[in-house]
Amino acid sequence: MKKYIILILSITGLSMSAQNIMTPELLWKLGRVSSLGISKDGKNIVYKVSTPSVEENKSNSEYYSIPVSGGNAVKLKEHKGLVSDKNISADGKWTLSDKEVKINKVDGKDFYPELEKSDVKIYDALDYRHWDTFNHGNHNHVILTYANGEEIDIMKDEPYDAPQKPFGGDEDYIWSPNGSKVIYVSKKKTGTAYATSTNTDLYEYDLSSKTTKNLTEKNLGYDVAPQFSPNGDLSWLQMKRDGFEADKNDIIVRHKGLDINLTSNWDGTVDSFTWSKDGKKVYFLAPVDGTKQLFEVNFPGLTKIAVRVRQITEGQFDVNQIIGFHENTVLVTQSDMNHANEIFSFDLKKNSWKQITNINTEVYSKLALPKVEKRMVKTTDGKEMLVWVILPPNFDTKKKYPTLLYCQGGPQGALSQFYSFRWNFQVMASQGYIIVAPNRRGMPGHGVEWNEQISKDWGGQAMDDYLSAIDDVAKESYVDKERLGAVGASYGGYSVFYLAGIHKNRFKTFIAHAGIFNTQSMYGTTEEVFFTNWDMGGAYWEKDNIAAQKAVNEFNPINLVNNWNTPIFIIQGEKDYRVPMGQSQEAFQAAQLKGIKSRFMLFPEENHWILKPQNGLVWQREFFKWLKETL
Repeated sequence: MKKYIILILSITGLSMSAQNIMTPELLWKLGRVSSLGISKDGKNIVYKVSTPSVEENKSNSEYYSIPVSGGNAVKLKEHKGLVSDKNISADGKWTLSDKEVKINKVDGKDFYPELEKSDVKIYDALDYRHWDTFNHGNHNHVILTYANGEEIDIMKDEPYDAPQKPFGGDEDYIWSPNGSKVIYVSKKKTGTAYATSTNTDLYEYDLSSKTTKNLTEKNLGYDVAPQFSPNGDLSWLQMKRDGFEADKNDIIVRHKGLDINLTSNWDGTVDSFTWSKDGKKVYFLAPVDGTKQLFEVNFPGLTKIAVRVRQITEGQFDVNQIIGFHENTVLVTQSDMNHANEIFSFDLKKNSWKQITNINTEVYSKLALPKVEKRMVKTTDGKEMLVWVILPPNFDTKKKYPTLLYCQGGPQGALSQFYSFRWNFQVMASQGYIIVAPNRRGMPGHGVEWNEQISKDWGGQAMDDYLSAIDDVAKESYVDKERLGAVGASYGGYSVFYLAGIHKNRFKTFIAHAGIFNTQSMYGTTEEVFFTNWDMGGAYWEKDNIAAQKAVNEFNPINLVNNWNTPIFIIQGEKDYRVPMGQSQEAFQAAQLKGIKSRFMLFPEENHWILKPQNGLVWQREFFKWLKETL
């Protein structure tokens, strides 16, 4: 009799363990790993783990050290000084940093000091707000601090930024190898010219002469991420075309006065790079086939040796950061759709992986995980499109599941094996939904032509790609064709608004976060005008501009509202100046006045993203609440 009891308990235990799934609450308890680098002695990796606290509504960070070959991690009381500080000069006398400096008069009290309680901003040009912040006349400046505390603002009185706003950090400035010069990134344009251009350059400040020169004046697009090779050659990432923020990103090396493009003949775009210790190779990360992988390219100098790009890693994961090198291994961070970032080492000779940190391993070991499948779908123009299909835990082909079409933002954002803490496929699938995530036109990792095809064609082939993906997967017997939804943010939100007008009753519900609803008012209110100029083709008042007129007429979701007949949930951050709040207001108002079941969720203190833990949990709960109501 006992053996039957044991058998029953065993079966029950298996059933119970299969019910442990990823939830929004658990997602917001996971540790988020990022590396500071390898310790000065080369023995340890120093890294940070940020863990959200829902109770405190903030994230708390702790620092650790772990041997480069793996082992036991040690919690650090103090992490400063363990990793080489790139911001200290070669002679140790100077330190590089940055701070905001008041340059321009903007506030009412700047003009009228006696009216210090006035709450007024006065602008003569664009760039009056950026990302989530209004311009108060402050600019980031690179600061030199001497050992005795003396400070030198190397951009004194300049109305420009270094680091670049809104996301630039100390990667935007470096020392020359001998410490005699500072190289920094800046877009030295102001006002309307700043808002319509992507032309950042590398500038060189000479400490002895106190003079600055532009090192990349001839290039009109982005020049960023400067670093010196072990042999002293300046290298950086470069895009060619002004105004195109998603242009092909290449690795440039300035060698003996000549600029050598190492990736010009490679059909891809570079995310980030670092040099090998001997200076003979450059390792870089790039999207490819729905993932992000590690590549290498040789550096031949001025010899006749051919430049060759080689993909080093391959698999269903993303390599997100190159930390450094140890003997025959390269240390990186890695994630996939079921696992948040962890630190790994990759043996370059054996082509083998070893996981170094295990911050969330125990959590995942107790969960039934979704299954991620790679599917190739034929598009309407005869191409093969990669589509990620994420199946619920304990998936049963005999059941029917509600299915969500996920629409990626960007529009040139890579739909890779990322692990998002908002648009998290593991959480969605674990609540019983199949996720269909197509690498539609516009995404990097499938060649430059595929990447660029989205520009000026927002409502064209990309929309056909979405429908091809959902129609193909919906043929499967386990897809409930009566319960299909479409969800997405940014360009993905635009996609949802657009699909709502052309889907011909395919979908039963929609969710759009920070979506562009009216391309004409978007052009008049977004802060980075170079984006709308490039991707939408130009200004709506340019009647002879075919692309611009197509954007505000044929490809404008607002013109399709008469076809709307499906419940829609609209989400917006009030401090989102990239896709301003009015876009969501217009969409919600249209849905309400048409009598369509709709909901509007506004986050007054959030921007294009949702960052605070409690707001993030509300977002997740309302997301699934809406799906439960409508799907």
